[in-house]
Amino acid sequence: MADWHPILAAVEGPTGVWRMVAPDGREYGRIELRRVTNGARVRYKTVWRGEVLGWAATLREACWRLHGAYLAAHGPSGGPVADWGGRDA
Repeated sequence: MADWHPILAAVEGPTGVWRMVAPDGREYGRIELRRVTNGARVRYKTVWRGEVLGWAATLREACWRLHGAYLAAHGPSGGPVADWGGRDA
């Protein structure tokens, strides 16, 4: 899977909107193209579960951020539970 990148999960439609689609076919996020500074520049709005994650300068970066949130949602939340005994009590 070394050649795979999160941008491969992006499906465009309608124009300027990319839906991030999981292997099971479900949409897990959305990226929207927006023009800023009087239309001189573009930014990509990254939306995860109805909340804006942030803005990216490239589609590649937006896909990476959104896919990172998707992966994080599959693991345990919070910090590590185990105490490895590295600190004195």
